[in-house]
Amino acid sequence: MSYQWPLDASELFGERYPQMVNTGLPVADIDAVRAAVTEMWADAPGGWVHEWSKLAAAYADAGAHEQAALAYGWAKFPSLADASKRVALAKQLEQYRLAAPGFGVRFQRDVLELPYRGNTTSVPVHLFTPFDLPADRPVVLASGGVDSWKMDVHGLMVLLATQLRARVLVFDIAGTGESTVPMTGSGGAEMVSGLIEHARSLGNGVVAHVGISMGGYFSARSGLGGEADAAVVLGGPVETAFTEARTYAFGMDGIVGNAMGFDAPPTIEQLAVRRAEFSLRPLLDQDRNSPMLVVNGADDVHVPQHDTLVFQGRRDTVVNLVPDTGHCAVSKLPEVFPTIIGWLDRTLATAKTVR
Repeated sequence: MSYQWPLDASELFGERYPQMVNTGLPVADIDAVRAAVTEMWADAPGGWVHEWSKLAAAYADAGAHEQAALAYGWAKFPSLADASKRVALAKQLEQYRLAAPGFGVRFQRDVLELPYRGNTTSVPVHLFTPFDLPADRPVVLASGGVDSWKMDVHGLMVLLATQLRARVLVFDIAGTGESTVPMTGSGGAEMVSGLIEHARSLGNGVVAHVGISMGGYFSARSGLGGEADAAVVLGGPVETAFTEARTYAFGMDGIVGNAMGFDAPPTIEQLAVRRAEFSLRPLLDQDRNSPMLVVNGADDVHVPQHDTLVFQGRRDTVVNLVPDTGHCAVSKLPEVFPTIIGWLDRTLATAKTVR
């Protein structure tokens, strides 16, 4: 189930430009696509998916498979709302697998059957393992968010694996990417529980969970519930972001609506009912969390400052609201991500799983 919705392509470029620049594509190529795109949904010259796919195909023809995968990632952005977006995702995966020998780490793709709402669901995962890694190292479970998925955050995942000297298991949260089930709070968390259990079998049993954006919602859940042995929340919504009074910016209403499985634009009331289920207030009221690092930009238009600052004063928790940057502190990631890696390195050095 999916649907298109009114979305201004020029506004989307304005909001996501720092992310586009920071993920590894040449600025000149991004600017050329930006100049060519005049509308969001048309699969024709001037359309978002057409112009990004044209760039991706040029990279692919030149043998630049990793850049092709990144460009196809932007072609299918921000949601698989029609057939052309789904084609772009399939081509992204094809180019990504062709690029794998150059990743600088061992790459393995598996499809796991994981619990989901009384049944199971197939979840494709990517495992990055530094060469010559000892078996007794922790595992980091990681994901992007509701519109930037496992292949889109590739550079950060390889950085995690190589800098931490740890296996990194990357997945798409429920309702996104290659997932075939809708995004719900409890169902998505059930899937994550299955992933954590699987990750414990891959290393020394210690598992950290790193979540970016909506992925940070699920890592906050893992950390607050004590499921993961450490949790990093980068730009995660946890409470106020899900209240009825919150309005969406830059097409996020359609992005979230598609992830939740609606087949037409939901009403404000329909969205409010679905969003209410996500609040982590019950877990925030408990005092049982694993060590946590909670980071976001102070100027985030999607996630209120409250959802970061609410973690202040919790035991074993470090909070960093970064000034002069927005959602997930994306424009300052070159300084923020080393801080995250340093915290994980120190925390995992002393972490011991009780399971």
